[in-house]
Amino acid sequence: MNELRNIRDEEKLLIQFLLSQIGLTEAEYPIAQEVSEYEGGFMGSISMAGSDPGLYDGDLVQVEYTDADGVEVIISLTRDKNGRLLDLDFWKTDFSKLRRYPTPEALTILRK
Repeated sequence: MNELRNIRDEEKLLIQFLLSQIGLTEAEYPIAQEVSEYEGGFMGSISMAGSDPGLYDGDLVQVEYTDADGVEVIISLTRDKNGRLLDLDFWKTDFSKLRRYPTPEALTILRK
């Protein structure tokens, strides 16, 4: 697992927004104050501190947006089998580096 770092304000804001879109709150799904980056931060995916990817239990919500270079990005907020947030997973459809971190108003809900 990669080194832990403090969660960034933009990441926390995005997670709070995604939870609100499915009628959940941070009280129900606390947001870890520390995260680790997947792919060295290349696409923006993060794993919550204390989570175990082997306990993946599904997506809470999936959204998309268009990055600054015009490429579609799919974002999934996932949970684990213990009912905790697992990760915020970004998949840029051409596998290139994320150029601009999304803001809530730029997102389109795909699946709740």
